Amino acid sequence: MSSENRKTPSFSREMTFQYGALEQVAPGLRRIVCRNSGPLTFKGTNLYVIGEGEVAVVDPGPAEGDQLDVLMQALAGERITHILLTHSHADHSGAAGALRERTGALTCGMPRRAEHPGAGATGPSGHKFIIPVDYGVPLLHGSRLAGPGFEIEAVHTPGHAPDHICFYILATNILLSGDHVMGWNTSVIAPPEGHMGSYMRSLELLMERKEAVYFPAHGGPVHEPQRYVKALIFHRRWREGEIVDCIRAGVASAGRMVPRMYAGIEPGLMGAAALAVLAQLEFMAEKGAVIMLKPGPLTMDQEFALPG
Repeated sequence: MSSENRKTPSFSREMTFQYGALEQVAPGLRRIVCRNSGPLTFKGTNLYVIGEGEVAVVDPGPAEGDQLDVLMQALAGERITHILLTHSHADHSGAAGALRERTGALTCGMPRRAEHPGAGATGPSGHKFIIPVDYGVPLLHGSRLAGPGFEIEAVHTPGHAPDHICFYILATNILLSGDHVMGWNTSVIAPPEGHMGSYMRSLELLMERKEAVYFPAHGGPVHEPQRYVKALIFHRRWREGEIVDCIRAGVASAGRMVPRMYAGIEPGLMGAAALAVLAQLEFMAEKGAVIMLKPGPLTMDQEFALPG
């Protein structure tokens, strides 16, 4: 059955790697898998090294862990000139400051707006997860960076986070897709940090691009990425249909919809599933596909109805 006809995309949880090693995963691209595995991080955060000689490091990982020691030992004789962050969540950016102190490298990424409502939010795990970053090189959509061993272009893909960027490696037609597109599972969209409408528009943006393969921040590579992204879009639209069915059946709040829509889900993913339903309802309300029965904040108990 093709991805377009499935209720869920064809996820792949196969991943060949070794903890504590910097391994070649594609021409000009190496990877360390950080030791922060969990329900939301899969095997751990993927730290990538682009180029050879003078290199860029993408997402140095959480503050805790041995990945920086592994990195520095493996890159003996090479120089880290840039630290690139796909976004400022702690499992990606926590070690950025320590790596900058060790190397003097420029930290590059998209600055967050201080007034964004997700600034002090907690994630599905219940912990604060946004690490403020002082970027030496602020990036915008379309910004390019180059060094002797690499050249990348920033692709702004908000949705999972407002500051989320994918990195296009020009020499190899590879996209480092961060948390926006992952092969092992869907991205967590958790309001107010995440926004479903922005996420869907960012997926549509990627559909217009022609990269050959994605390397995400968690899990293994995504081959035939445009087909996979199309399946992700279909999946979210199918979830909208499920929400409409719930409301028609009298199940009108996100809190009551989750057990019906995600029967059999792993317990560790239930919080993320609940936030995904809330994000979907927020997006549907913005489009006028559903309406809040009572004005007020977006909560798990807020009830919705179909218009008309």
